[in-house]
Amino acid sequence: MFRNKTLTDLKNIGKKIAIRLNKVGINSECDLRLAGAVGAHRLIKERYPNETLAVCYYLYSFEGALTDKHWNAIGGQRKQQLKAQIG
Repeated sequence: MFRNKTLTDLKNIGKKIAIRLNKVGINSECDLRLAGAVGAHRLIKERYPNETLAVCYYLYSFEGALTDKHWNAIGGQRKQQLKAQIG
């Protein structure tokens, strides 16, 4: 059974990242799943255009949160696919 977790219940999502996700309209696991890792990264990048967003702290963290893995365990091939999608 699917349980819609709060963001900080997910792997890799700490308080700061959760706050940033909230500011772009992502408030729960369900919202993050709808946006996807790439979509969530894009929304945050648009909201904070002058900041450098480390892919490991955002893009990979979101993917790990969605797959219940530490961001560093998502695998090189998947990381390359994700990076290619954000350009």
